[in-house]
Amino acid sequence: MIIYSKKVIEHFMCSQNAYSMPDADAEGSFRDPSCIDYLTVYIKVSDNCIEDISYLVLGCCASIATSSMTSVLAKGKSLNEAIKITEEDIMEALDGLPETKVHCSNLGVSALRNAIKNYIYKNGMEDFYEDRNTCR
Repeated sequence: MIIYSKKVIEHFMCSQNAYSMPDADAEGSFRDPSCIDYLTVYIKVSDNCIEDISYLVLGCCASIATSSMTSVLAKGKSLNEAIKITEEDIMEALDGLPETKVHCSNLGVSALRNAIKNYIYKNGMEDFYEDRNTCR
């Protein structure tokens, strides 16, 4: 039997930022090779900060919850801050994941990083690491 924390269940039952964003500045996707879970993250960027973020996910309870928490952690952050979000940050924010579901935290991190990298590539910002580290 898998037991989830209250935060995981909250983000599964009341997912935040779960919608398509047709006017996104960039998107990134990731499929977990160990299962069928798939996530696409959409970002709107203003002054190198993630002004808005959304996602569409196909997966289990943990995949949905980690996708939701990834969006919460990234929204309002600079690109520099958001690309540094780790699997551990997501698991900690969700008060942990069962051992068999730890791989789900990689889904959000990888799709978010792919979205940011796509934004950087599309906008010729290879030197973005030298930009502002915080948002207003």
